[in-house]
Amino acid sequence: MTESLFELDGGRFIASEHARGPWDPGALHGGAPAALITAAFERQEPGSELQIARLGFEFLRPIPLTPLTLSTRVTRAGRRVQELAAELRAEHVAVCRASALRVREVPADLPVSAQPPQEPSRPSAEPGSSRPAGPPWEARLPAPESGRPMRFALEETGGPTFAGAMEMRWLDDSRLLGPARVWMRLRHPLLPGEPPTPLMRLAACADFGNGVSATLPFERFLFINADLTIHLHRRPRGDWVGLDARTVLHGGGTGLAESVLHDRHGPVGRAFQTLVVQPR
Repeated sequence: MTESLFELDGGRFIASEHARGPWDPGALHGGAPAALITAAFERQEPGSELQIARLGFEFLRPIPLTPLTLSTRVTRAGRRVQELAAELRAEHVAVCRASALRVREVPADLPVSAQPPQEPSRPSAEPGSSRPAGPPWEARLPAPESGRPMRFALEETGGPTFAGAMEMRWLDDSRLLGPARVWMRLRHPLLPGEPPTPLMRLAACADFGNGVSATLPFERFLFINADLTIHLHRRPRGDWVGLDARTVLHGGGTGLAESVLHDRHGPVGRAFQTLVVQPR
């Protein structure tokens, strides 16, 4: 079996079992196509010198473990702002549509008053709670080395999966329901001989927010995300991606998973997922 997430066969992408998701053994985890499309956005010309500030993925249906084709285009050209679009197809049927917003970088010589404040310490947990309280925007996660390697609750045992393709270091107990903090590092290249970029790694990990912060037991409920939106305030760096994730569900309403995304240097942005929740 190939060690990469995908192989290129002519103009088609062939997914390996390392890209398989937890909900359906015949479907991909959303993080794998998100990384694939992000790679295409990073290569899109003209305009690759601009910085990607937003990524959006609409998962139209389960993405099957079948040959996939990917097309990208510039939908709004510009020297300061640019919009990109992508479509992923399986057997001529659209399974994912995506967009990206690229902008000119913020000047490096900002006035001191415009710079982010010093990072405060993380608040302590509320009395009787099983999770630490949520961090302010600028608080860093403890380093990956301080986390514990633990098995992901949604990781299948019947063969390779995308969860198994991730090295995970948990700062909280992965067996507990509710908000969670975890570091993740992709073990495999996207394509043979093509190591993932920091942004590709971040897109791959951001789709885990609803899983790591599950508020419902996996064996009784489905809580599949129909989309993934990522907003960035700077470029990610390095191979570790941290998620400080929480899920909010309202009976008779909708579900939302939100993750503050980190690298070793602190927060880099946020990810949002709209959830489809139902009993199994």
